[in-house]
This record gives sequence, C-alpha cells and structure tokens, in this order.
Amino acid sequence: MTVNDEIFARIGELSPAEKKVARALLSSYPSSGLGSAATLAKSAGTSTPTVLRLIARLGFGSYPDFQRRLREEITHHMSSPVSRTEQSHLEPTESGLFQDAINDKIALVEALSGSVPPSEFDHAVQVLAARPRHVTVSGGYFTRYFAMLFASQLDQVIPNVDYIQEPFGHDVGRFLRLTSGSVAIILDFRRYELASKVTAEAAKAQGASVIVITDQELSPAADSADIVLPVTVGGVPFDSVVGLVVLLEALLEGIVLATGERGIARMKQWEDSAHIARAYSRSADIDLTK
Repeated sequence: MTVNDEIFARIGELSPAEKKVARALLSSYPSSGLGSAATLAKSAGTSTPTVLRLIARLGFGSYPDFQRRLREEITHHMSSPVSRTEQSHLEPTESGLFQDAINDKIALVEALSGSVPPSEFDHAVQVLAARPRHVTVSGGYFTRYFAMLFASQLDQVIPNVDYIQEPFGHDVGRFLRLTSGSVAIILDFRRYELASKVTAEAAKAQGASVIVITDQELSPAADSADIVLPVTVGGVPFDSVVGLVVLLEALLEGIVLATGERGIARMKQWEDSAHIARAYSRSADIDLTK
C-alpha cells in the first residue's frame, strides 16, 4: 500500500489538525511531502508537531523515513510500464472523439472512489441527515448552477435549506441565520474564488459546520472546513463536472436513506403542495387539482 493509500484509508481516525495535514499531502501528492516538516505544516495551517504526530501514526520512525518512502514510490512510478502506457494513451485513438470523451468521463467518475474518503462522505451524510437548524449552499462562477440544483433537491428531503448566491450581498439575511447546529455547503473549484474562502471562514465563525466540495488541488476554503470532499477533475477546454454531479447525487441518495420515513414524508409534502401540470393533452383541459 502506498503512503497515499494509507492516508486515504485512515483519514477518518485522525484529529481535525491531523486531517489538515493529510489533506495537504493528498492535494499534491507526493510533492507536498518532499519539503520540510515546517513547510508542510505551514501549507496545512497547522504546526510542525502535528505533522510529526501524523507521520508517527502512519508508522514512520521519523520524517526522513517518511520522505525516503515517498522517493522510493516516485522511482517506482517513473519506471512503471503502466505509467508509460498511460502517457502514450494521450495520443488520439481509433475509437473516435465521442467514444474517447465517454471513456475519459467514465475514468473521472471511477476516480471518485480514490479521491473522496468514505469516512468524509459518510460524515457529510450524517451531518445533513441529523436535523440541522439551517443549511446554506453556495457555489462559484460555474458551480453556482450545481449548488442551486443541489439546494433545490436537498430542500425536498430536509427542511430549512437555502441556496445563497451572495452571502454578503442581498442574501446576507439568510446567511446570518447560520449558527451552531447549522451547515454551510460550499462548492469551489479551480480557479478558486476569494468569496468562497471568506464564506467558509464566516460560517465557521458563526458556529456552523462547514462542508467544502472542491477539486483534488483543494480550494483555500478547505482550511476552514470540517468536511472536505475532493473531486478529481480534468478535461479540455474546461474541467469536467461529471464527478461533481455524481458526488452530489450520491450525497442526496445517502441523505434520503439516512432520513428514512422522515425524508420520504418531506418529499410527499412537496408533491402534495405543488400543483404541477406534469403532462399536457390537446384533447383535455389541464386539471391543476390533481
């Protein structure tokens, strides 16, 4: 098992400070571990003793032993036939552009199992299913559309969910409702936005639990997060959002399962109160009472 796999598998056992170091290592592995312990501590926003505690927890006698293991992994990877094959796969294939795109997107979805720690995912589901007082969902320039959709769907499963477009603008009233027992969900992908970092810091200061959904390089907002869900992204010319969509749908499914009859009752309330014409027939008038 690589050091990366070991950190990923054990992240649920770590203290909040140790998790910050683990996330910093995972965000740019293995290069993040090749500098000094003090440099790693600074990038993670923790202390050098915290870094050394994590290294000891991973079974290394010293920080130099940890770095020696990283260098061995790099040497193996550079000489690996698999690595060389993957590099040659960058050339166009005979499958055609459409099939190549499908294969690339499938790979990004499959990468979720290696980028999102199951313990972090389960924690996010538990927090959102545990009757939070208030939930806000916000996103960036592109991700705001996904934040809006997720908030709309989540509100049909649990109450008191708001999509927040401008936390410090016209939505400030709803944002200020965040307090202890509340949850702030922030989507922030590269290129990262200062507003996301400030929103995470403010929500944390108000006592809310903070969930940051970001890419593998980690948004600066993750520094204030209780839970970080990193999605592997890639694509040309823009980063693909397929991994993000699958993660959000998986979260919703998990919350529905966790809330059980309570969640189903909430969904029934939505259906009973929303008079929606689901089908249109030219031969009959639409009856909005059904």
